[in-house]
Amino acid sequence: MLAYSGGLDTTVAVGWLREALDADVICVAADVGQGGDFEALRERALMSGAVEAVVVDGTDEFAEDYLRPTLAANALYQGRYPLVSALSRPLICHHLVQAAAEFGAGSVAHGCTGKGNDQVRFEVSLGALAPHLKVLAPVRGWGMTREETQAWGIAHGLPVATTSTTGAGVPVKAPYSIDENLWGRAIECGQLEDPMAEAPDDVWERTVPPSKAPTDPAYCVLTFEAGVPVAVDGERLPLAQLIRRVDALAGSFGVGRLDMVEDRVVGIKSREVYEVAGALVLIDAHRDLEALVLDRDVLRTKRGLEARYAELVYEGQWFSPLREALDAFNANTQQYVSGDVRVKLEPGSARVVGRSAPGSLYDLSLATYDIGDTFEHGAAEGFVKLWGLPLKTWARARGRS
Repeated sequence: MLAYSGGLDTTVAVGWLREALDADVICVAADVGQGGDFEALRERALMSGAVEAVVVDGTDEFAEDYLRPTLAANALYQGRYPLVSALSRPLICHHLVQAAAEFGAGSVAHGCTGKGNDQVRFEVSLGALAPHLKVLAPVRGWGMTREETQAWGIAHGLPVATTSTTGAGVPVKAPYSIDENLWGRAIECGQLEDPMAEAPDDVWERTVPPSKAPTDPAYCVLTFEAGVPVAVDGERLPLAQLIRRVDALAGSFGVGRLDMVEDRVVGIKSREVYEVAGALVLIDAHRDLEALVLDRDVLRTKRGLEARYAELVYEGQWFSPLREALDAFNANTQQYVSGDVRVKLEPGSARVVGRSAPGSLYDLSLATYDIGDTFEHGAAEGFVKLWGLPLKTWARARGRS
Protein backbone atom coordinates (compact mmCIF):
# COMPACT_ATOMS: atom_id res chain seq x y z
CA MET A 1 0.00 0.00 0.00
CA LEU A 2 1.39 3.43 -0.96
CA ALA A 3 0.15 6.73 0.46
CA TYR A 4 -0.31 8.52 -2.85
CA SER A 5 -0.52 12.29 -3.38
CA GLY A 6 -0.14 12.40 -7.15
CA GLY A 7 3.05 14.44 -6.92
CA LEU A 8 6.42 13.67 -8.46
CA ASP A 9 7.82 11.59 -5.59
CA THR A 10 4.86 9.28 -5.07
CA THR A 11 4.30 8.87 -8.81
CA VAL A 12 7.90 7.77 -9.29
CA ALA A 13 7.65 5.66 -6.14
CA VAL A 14 5.01 3.47 -7.82
CA GLY A 15 7.38 2.58 -10.63
CA TRP A 16 10.39 2.29 -8.36
CA LEU A 17 8.65 -0.12 -5.96
CA ARG A 18 7.54 -2.30 -8.88
CA GLU A 19 11.06 -2.43 -10.34
CA ALA A 20 13.16 -2.60 -7.18
CA LEU A 21 10.94 -4.93 -5.14
CA ASP A 22 8.89 -6.63 -7.86
CA ALA A 23 5.87 -5.54 -5.82
CA ASP A 24 2.24 -5.00 -6.70
CA VAL A 25 1.47 -1.45 -5.62
CA ILE A 26 -1.95 -0.29 -4.47
CA CYS A 27 -2.24 3.47 -4.05
CA VAL A 28 -4.34 5.08 -1.33
CA ALA A 29 -5.25 8.77 -1.53
CA ALA A 30 -7.49 10.71 0.80
CA ASP A 31 -9.73 13.68 0.13
CA VAL A 32 -9.36 15.78 3.27
CA GLY A 33 -10.86 18.89 1.77
CA GLN A 34 -8.03 19.92 -0.54
CA GLY A 35 -10.15 19.84 -3.68
CA GLY A 36 -9.03 18.68 -7.09
CA ASP A 37 -9.96 16.02 -9.63
CA PHE A 38 -9.72 12.75 -7.74
CA GLU A 39 -10.72 10.63 -10.70
CA ALA A 40 -7.76 12.12 -12.56
CA LEU A 41 -5.61 11.40 -9.52
CA ARG A 42 -6.73 7.77 -9.58
CA GLU A 43 -5.99 7.50 -13.30
CA ARG A 44 -2.54 8.99 -12.72
CA ALA A 45 -1.80 6.31 -10.14
CA LEU A 46 -2.88 3.55 -12.52
CA MET A 47 -0.82 5.09 -15.36
CA SER A 48 2.16 4.97 -13.03
CA GLY A 49 1.79 1.21 -12.71
CA ALA A 50 -0.40 0.73 -9.65
CA VAL A 51 -2.59 -2.37 -9.81
CA GLU A 52 -5.32 -0.50 -7.95
CA ALA A 53 -5.96 2.99 -6.60
CA VAL A 54 -8.31 3.82 -3.75
CA VAL A 55 -9.55 7.35 -3.08
CA VAL A 56 -11.06 7.86 0.36
CA ASP A 57 -13.70 10.57 0.86
CA GLY A 58 -12.46 11.69 4.26
CA THR A 59 -13.48 15.35 4.50
CA ASP A 60 -16.24 14.92 7.09
CA GLU A 61 -14.20 12.36 9.00
CA PHE A 62 -11.29 14.79 9.02
CA ALA A 63 -13.48 17.57 10.38
CA GLU A 64 -15.23 15.53 13.06
CA ASP A 65 -12.47 13.21 14.27
CA TYR A 66 -9.38 15.39 13.86
CA LEU A 67 -10.28 19.08 13.60
CA ARG A 68 -12.94 19.01 16.32
CA PRO A 69 -10.58 17.82 19.11
CA THR A 70 -7.78 20.00 17.77
CA LEU A 71 -10.01 23.07 17.98
CA ALA A 72 -11.01 22.09 21.53
CA ALA A 73 -7.29 22.11 22.30
CA ASN A 74 -6.70 25.47 20.52
CA ALA A 75 -3.64 23.76 19.08
CA LEU A 76 -1.04 26.14 17.61
CA TYR A 77 2.48 24.80 17.15
CA GLN A 78 5.01 27.26 18.58
CA GLY A 79 2.06 29.50 19.32
CA ARG A 80 1.32 30.23 15.65
CA TYR A 81 0.81 27.25 13.31
CA PRO A 82 -2.60 25.46 13.26
CA LEU A 83 -1.13 22.08 12.23
CA VAL A 84 -2.38 21.73 8.66
CA SER A 85 -0.33 18.77 7.40
CA ALA A 86 0.21 17.17 10.79
CA LEU A 87 -3.53 16.58 11.18
CA SER A 88 -4.16 14.75 7.91
CA ARG A 89 -1.34 12.22 8.29
CA PRO A 90 -2.93 10.10 11.05
CA LEU A 91 -6.17 9.92 9.04
CA ILE A 92 -4.25 8.75 5.97
CA CYS A 93 -2.40 6.17 8.07
CA HIS A 94 -5.70 4.89 9.46
CA HIS A 95 -6.97 4.25 5.94
CA LEU A 96 -3.65 2.78 4.80
CA VAL A 97 -3.89 0.20 7.57
CA GLN A 98 -7.52 -0.55 6.72
CA ALA A 99 -6.65 -0.99 3.05
CA ALA A 100 -3.67 -3.20 3.90
CA ALA A 101 -6.00 -5.51 5.81
CA GLU A 102 -8.54 -5.51 2.98
CA PHE A 103 -6.01 -6.29 0.25
CA GLY A 104 -3.74 -8.53 2.34
CA ALA A 105 -0.67 -6.30 2.04
CA GLY A 106 2.32 -6.89 4.27
CA SER A 107 3.98 -3.54 3.63
CA VAL A 108 2.96 0.10 3.50
CA ALA A 109 4.96 2.91 1.95
CA HIS A 110 5.05 6.70 2.01
CA GLY A 111 6.73 9.29 -0.20
CA CYS A 112 8.45 11.39 2.45
CA THR A 113 12.02 12.62 2.33
CA GLY A 114 14.65 12.18 5.03
CA LYS A 115 14.51 15.74 6.34
CA GLY A 116 10.78 16.33 6.61
CA ASN A 117 8.33 15.97 9.46
CA ASP A 118 5.95 13.70 7.58
CA GLN A 119 8.24 10.66 7.65
CA VAL A 120 7.98 10.78 11.44
CA ARG A 121 4.21 11.22 11.37
CA PHE A 122 3.65 8.36 8.95
CA GLU A 123 5.98 5.85 10.53
CA VAL A 124 5.10 6.57 14.15
CA SER A 125 1.37 6.47 13.37
CA LEU A 126 1.67 3.27 11.36
CA GLY A 127 3.69 1.69 14.14
CA ALA A 128 0.99 2.57 16.65
CA LEU A 129 -1.86 1.30 14.47
CA ALA A 130 -0.32 -1.82 12.94
CA PRO A 131 3.11 -2.72 14.37
CA HIS A 132 3.14 -5.92 12.29
CA LEU A 133 3.29 -4.04 8.98
CA LYS A 134 6.62 -3.27 7.34
CA VAL A 135 7.03 0.41 6.49
CA LEU A 136 8.94 1.44 3.37
CA ALA A 137 10.32 4.89 2.57
CA PRO A 138 11.48 4.71 -1.07
CA VAL A 139 12.05 8.45 -1.54
CA ARG A 140 14.24 8.60 1.54
CA GLY A 141 16.07 5.46 0.43
CA TRP A 142 16.80 6.13 -3.22
CA GLY A 143 18.70 9.36 -2.48
CA MET A 144 17.89 11.07 -5.78
CA THR A 145 17.53 14.82 -6.15
CA ARG A 146 14.24 16.18 -7.44
CA GLU A 147 15.75 16.56 -10.92
CA GLU A 148 17.11 13.00 -10.85
CA THR A 149 13.75 11.71 -9.67
CA GLN A 150 12.00 13.42 -12.56
CA ALA A 151 14.55 12.09 -15.04
CA TRP A 152 14.08 8.55 -13.69
CA GLY A 153 10.33 8.86 -14.08
CA ILE A 154 10.57 10.16 -17.64
CA ALA A 155 13.00 7.38 -18.57
CA HIS A 156 10.55 4.81 -17.26
CA GLY A 157 7.54 6.30 -19.01
CA LEU A 158 5.82 7.60 -15.91
CA PRO A 159 3.44 10.62 -15.98
CA VAL A 160 5.83 13.16 -14.44
CA ALA A 161 5.63 16.02 -16.93
CA THR A 162 4.89 18.61 -14.25
CA THR A 163 7.45 19.53 -11.63
CA SER A 164 5.07 20.33 -8.84
CA THR A 165 1.53 19.40 -7.84
CA THR A 166 -0.91 19.90 -5.04
CA GLY A 167 -2.07 17.03 -2.86
CA ALA A 168 -4.75 16.14 -5.42
CA GLY A 169 -2.32 15.97 -8.33
CA VAL A 170 -3.18 19.40 -9.73
CA PRO A 171 -0.23 21.09 -11.50
CA VAL A 172 1.03 24.38 -10.10
CA LYS A 173 3.15 26.97 -11.86
CA ALA A 174 5.90 27.54 -9.34
CA PRO A 175 8.33 24.96 -7.91
CA TYR A 176 6.80 24.88 -4.46
CA SER A 177 5.88 21.93 -2.32
CA ILE A 178 2.23 22.39 -1.40
CA ASP A 179 0.05 20.42 0.98
CA GLU A 180 -3.57 21.41 1.39
CA ASN A 181 -6.60 20.29 3.32
CA LEU A 182 -9.77 21.67 4.88
CA TRP A 183 -7.80 23.40 7.67
CA GLY A 184 -5.44 25.30 5.34
CA ARG A 185 -2.53 25.31 2.88
CA ALA A 186 1.14 24.70 3.64
CA ILE A 187 3.75 25.93 1.13
CA GLU A 188 7.53 25.49 1.13
CA CYS A 189 10.58 25.19 -1.18
CA GLY A 190 11.52 27.33 -4.16
CA GLN A 191 12.03 31.02 -3.38
CA LEU A 192 10.70 30.43 0.12
CA GLU A 193 13.95 28.74 1.13
CA ASP A 194 15.46 32.21 1.54
CA PRO A 195 14.03 33.32 4.91
CA MET A 196 14.76 36.97 4.08
CA ALA A 197 12.79 36.95 0.82
CA GLU A 198 9.16 37.99 0.91
CA ALA A 199 6.78 35.25 -0.19
CA PRO A 200 5.87 35.86 -3.87
CA ASP A 201 2.29 36.68 -4.77
CA ASP A 202 1.83 33.36 -6.56
CA VAL A 203 2.06 31.30 -3.36
CA TRP A 204 -1.28 32.62 -2.11
CA GLU A 205 -4.49 31.00 -3.32
CA ARG A 206 -7.13 31.07 -0.57
CA THR A 207 -6.56 34.64 0.61
CA VAL A 208 -6.54 38.02 -1.14
CA PRO A 209 -3.88 40.66 -0.51
CA PRO A 210 -5.08 42.86 2.37
CA SER A 211 -4.65 45.85 0.04
CA LYS A 212 -7.36 44.39 -2.21
CA ALA A 213 -9.74 43.41 0.58
CA PRO A 214 -13.04 45.24 1.13
CA THR A 215 -12.42 48.55 2.88
CA ASP A 216 -15.68 48.47 4.83
CA PRO A 217 -15.55 46.15 7.84
CA ALA A 218 -17.81 43.14 8.10
CA TYR A 219 -19.04 41.24 11.13
CA CYS A 220 -19.87 37.60 11.61
CA VAL A 221 -21.27 35.79 14.64
CA LEU A 222 -19.96 32.30 15.35
CA THR A 223 -22.14 30.07 17.50
CA PHE A 224 -20.55 27.30 19.58
CA GLU A 225 -22.19 24.37 21.33
CA ALA A 226 -20.07 22.43 23.82
CA GLY A 227 -16.94 23.86 22.21
CA VAL A 228 -17.91 23.01 18.62
CA PRO A 229 -18.78 25.74 16.08
CA VAL A 230 -22.23 24.98 14.72
CA ALA A 231 -23.49 28.14 13.02
CA VAL A 232 -22.37 31.29 11.19
CA ASP A 233 -24.67 34.29 11.52
CA GLY A 234 -27.44 32.00 12.73
CA GLU A 235 -27.16 29.50 9.85
CA ARG A 236 -26.41 26.01 11.15
CA LEU A 237 -23.88 24.08 9.08
CA PRO A 238 -22.06 20.74 9.30
CA LEU A 239 -18.58 21.29 10.67
CA ALA A 240 -16.74 20.84 7.38
CA GLN A 241 -19.03 23.29 5.59
CA LEU A 242 -18.77 25.79 8.43
CA ILE A 243 -14.97 25.70 8.29
CA ARG A 244 -15.09 26.36 4.53
CA ARG A 245 -17.50 29.24 5.04
CA VAL A 246 -15.34 30.93 7.69
CA ASP A 247 -12.16 30.28 5.71
CA ALA A 248 -13.58 31.89 2.56
CA LEU A 249 -15.02 34.86 4.45
CA ALA A 250 -11.84 35.60 6.40
CA GLY A 251 -9.66 34.93 3.37
CA SER A 252 -11.61 37.51 1.36
CA PHE A 253 -10.31 40.11 3.86
CA GLY A 254 -6.69 38.95 3.53
CA VAL A 255 -6.77 37.24 6.92
CA GLY A 256 -4.78 34.08 7.62
CA ARG A 257 -1.44 34.56 5.86
CA LEU A 258 1.27 33.12 8.07
CA ASP A 259 5.01 33.29 7.36
CA MET A 260 7.23 31.66 9.97
CA VAL A 261 10.46 29.87 10.72
CA GLU A 262 9.67 26.74 12.69
CA ASP A 263 11.56 23.90 14.33
CA ARG A 264 11.12 20.60 12.53
CA VAL A 265 11.08 17.30 14.38
CA VAL A 266 14.38 16.24 12.78
CA GLY A 267 16.23 19.16 14.38
CA ILE A 268 16.45 21.75 11.63
CA LYS A 269 14.74 25.09 11.17
CA SER A 270 12.49 25.54 8.17
CA ARG A 271 10.78 28.55 6.63
CA GLU A 272 7.11 27.75 5.99
CA VAL A 273 4.25 29.79 4.58
CA TYR A 274 0.64 28.98 5.44
CA GLU A 275 -2.86 30.10 4.52
CA VAL A 276 -5.01 29.33 7.54
CA ALA A 277 -7.73 31.97 7.67
CA GLY A 278 -10.59 29.81 8.92
CA ALA A 279 -8.43 27.91 11.39
CA LEU A 280 -7.04 31.04 13.03
CA VAL A 281 -10.42 32.79 13.25
CA LEU A 282 -12.12 29.74 14.78
CA ILE A 283 -9.32 29.13 17.28
CA ASP A 284 -9.30 32.79 18.32
CA ALA A 285 -13.08 32.84 18.74
CA HIS A 286 -13.06 29.56 20.67
CA ARG A 287 -10.31 30.76 23.04
CA ASP A 288 -12.22 33.96 23.67
CA LEU A 289 -15.42 32.11 24.54
CA GLU A 290 -13.48 29.84 26.89
CA ALA A 291 -12.17 32.91 28.71
CA LEU A 292 -15.78 33.87 29.41
CA VAL A 293 -16.99 30.54 30.79
CA LEU A 294 -14.04 28.62 32.25
CA ASP A 295 -12.81 28.88 35.83
CA ARG A 296 -9.45 30.64 36.20
CA ASP A 297 -7.52 27.57 37.36
CA VAL A 298 -9.04 25.38 34.65
CA LEU A 299 -8.23 28.01 32.04
CA ARG A 300 -4.67 28.46 33.30
CA THR A 301 -4.04 24.71 33.24
CA LYS A 302 -5.65 24.27 29.84
CA ARG A 303 -3.57 27.02 28.25
CA GLY A 304 -0.40 25.25 29.36
CA LEU A 305 -1.59 21.89 28.03
CA GLU A 306 -2.58 23.38 24.67
CA ALA A 307 1.05 23.96 23.76
CA ARG A 308 1.89 20.36 24.65
CA TYR A 309 -1.07 19.11 22.59
CA ALA A 310 0.19 20.99 19.54
CA GLU A 311 3.68 19.56 20.01
CA LEU A 312 2.33 16.01 20.22
CA VAL A 313 0.37 16.36 16.98
CA TYR A 314 3.21 18.12 15.15
CA GLU A 315 5.66 15.42 16.22
CA GLY A 316 3.51 12.52 14.99
CA GLN A 317 2.08 11.42 18.34
CA TRP A 318 -1.60 11.56 17.43
CA PHE A 319 -2.18 7.96 18.51
CA SER A 320 -0.29 8.37 21.79
CA PRO A 321 -1.92 7.75 25.19
CA LEU A 322 -1.06 11.30 26.26
CA ARG A 323 -2.99 12.82 23.34
CA GLU A 324 -5.97 10.65 24.23
CA ALA A 325 -5.73 11.72 27.87
CA LEU A 326 -5.56 15.38 26.88
CA ASP A 327 -8.63 14.88 24.69
CA ALA A 328 -10.49 13.57 27.71
CA PHE A 329 -9.46 16.63 29.75
CA ASN A 330 -10.40 19.01 26.94
CA ALA A 331 -13.77 17.30 26.42
CA ASN A 332 -14.59 17.82 30.09
CA THR A 333 -13.79 21.52 29.85
CA GLN A 334 -16.02 22.04 26.81
CA GLN A 335 -19.39 21.21 28.41
CA TYR A 336 -20.09 24.89 29.16
CA VAL A 337 -18.30 26.38 26.13
CA SER A 338 -21.53 27.33 24.37
CA GLY A 339 -22.45 30.79 23.14
CA ASP A 340 -21.89 33.41 20.46
CA VAL A 341 -18.69 35.19 19.46
CA ARG A 342 -18.79 38.33 17.30
CA VAL A 343 -15.82 38.76 14.96
CA LYS A 344 -14.97 41.96 13.11
CA LEU A 345 -13.24 41.55 9.75
CA GLU A 346 -11.11 44.31 8.25
CA PRO A 347 -8.29 44.23 5.69
CA GLY A 348 -5.72 41.78 7.07
CA SER A 349 -7.43 41.59 10.46
CA ALA A 350 -9.99 39.48 12.31
CA ARG A 351 -10.76 40.52 15.90
CA VAL A 352 -13.21 39.28 18.47
CA VAL A 353 -15.32 42.28 19.49
CA GLY A 354 -18.10 40.61 21.45
CA ARG A 355 -19.10 37.42 23.20
CA SER A 356 -22.02 36.00 25.18
CA ALA A 357 -22.76 32.65 26.80
CA PRO A 358 -25.47 31.10 28.99
CA GLY A 359 -22.72 29.79 31.26
CA SER A 360 -20.81 33.06 31.44
CA LEU A 361 -18.83 33.70 34.62
CA TYR A 362 -18.88 37.43 33.92
CA ASP A 363 -21.11 39.09 36.53
CA LEU A 364 -21.86 42.73 35.75
CA SER A 365 -22.77 43.48 39.36
CA LEU A 366 -19.29 42.38 40.42
CA ALA A 367 -17.42 43.93 37.50
CA THR A 368 -19.07 47.34 37.29
CA TYR A 369 -17.70 50.49 38.89
CA ASP A 370 -21.08 52.20 38.57
CA ILE A 371 -24.35 52.00 40.49
CA GLY A 372 -25.27 48.40 41.21
CA ASP A 373 -21.77 47.38 42.30
CA THR A 374 -22.07 44.42 44.73
CA PHE A 375 -18.36 43.69 45.16
CA GLU A 376 -17.30 43.66 48.84
CA HIS A 377 -14.56 46.31 48.72
CA GLY A 378 -13.94 46.07 52.47
CA ALA A 379 -12.91 42.42 52.18
CA ALA A 380 -10.10 43.33 49.80
CA GLU A 381 -7.80 44.73 52.52
CA GLY A 382 -7.50 41.44 54.40
CA PHE A 383 -7.22 39.49 51.15
CA VAL A 384 -4.32 41.61 49.92
CA LYS A 385 -2.48 41.27 53.24
CA LEU A 386 -2.76 37.48 53.23
CA TRP A 387 -1.93 37.24 49.54
CA GLY A 388 1.28 39.20 49.99
CA LEU A 389 2.24 37.62 53.35
CA PRO A 390 4.64 34.98 51.89
CA LEU A 391 6.63 37.60 50.00
CA LYS A 392 6.74 39.94 53.01
CA THR A 393 7.99 37.05 55.17
CA TRP A 394 10.64 36.19 52.60
CA ALA A 395 11.80 39.80 52.42
CA ARG A 396 12.19 40.07 56.20
CA ALA A 397 14.17 36.83 56.32
CA ARG A 398 16.58 38.30 53.74
CA GLY A 399 17.11 41.38 55.89
CA ARG A 400 15.23 43.82 53.70
CA SER A 401 14.01 46.89 55.59
